[in-house]
Amino acid sequence: MINKMNSDRKTSIIVGVLFLIGFAGAFSAILMKPILDDPNYLIKLTENKNLVMLGAFLQLVMAFAVAGIAIWLYPILRKYNEGLALGAVGFRIIENVFQIVAALGLLLLLTLSQEVVKADALTASNFQIIGSLLLAVRFWASLVLAQIGFCLGALMYYYVFYQSKLIPRWLSGWGIVAIILHLTSVFLTMFLQIDPFSGSPIIFLSIPIGLQELTLAVWLIVKGFDPSVIASASAKIDMN
Repeated sequence: MINKMNSDRKTSIIVGVLFLIGFAGAFSAILMKPILDDPNYLIKLTENKNLVMLGAFLQLVMAFAVAGIAIWLYPILRKYNEGLALGAVGFRIIENVFQIVAALGLLLLLTLSQEVVKADALTASNFQIIGSLLLAVRFWASLVLAQIGFCLGALMYYYVFYQSKLIPRWLSGWGIVAIILHLTSVFLTMFLQIDPFSGSPIIFLSIPIGLQELTLAVWLIVKGFDPSVIASASAKIDMN
């Protein structure tokens, strides 16, 4: 029993750290926005090659962190609702795939930019259409499709958290409300085709989930899952 509790405590710490690592994606968006918003972004990308590589790396780090969250949570959450635990893994892997696509789009933009720098003015103008298409891929993959995967996966494990009381209900309830607000912002982004990082008020709908996940990360690292709930679930399994 002690070894099992130590294992669950280790899991909570790892998940908490993964939540913190997941914020790398926000830093990537902040780094890339001034470059990609520039009218001469195909030139600016090459001029800021190292920054672009860092942005792509941070997005890849986030992609694997978010998938890791649901995978590490699965053995614990499956005791309370196996279907939702498995669904959370599936949707967060979907998020992972689209974040990788977005990072790849950024790297392809960098390659295109390097070709533009070497090309003459007439040829370079033909690259603008390709650049616009790659920007669109990055927009839909990162800001819409990946976010839908994130919202559905997170909603599932927050519901299990609320149901099981593995973490305080005020924290899991906050997560449920915040993720619904964020999902609303994603649909607004999709239908209005507005980048939420462009100064749009849409971004305010996403702030609660950012604060909640930061709070949850600290809680899991410092406090972990409720040991009495873990012990009760383990006892029921042993009885069966």
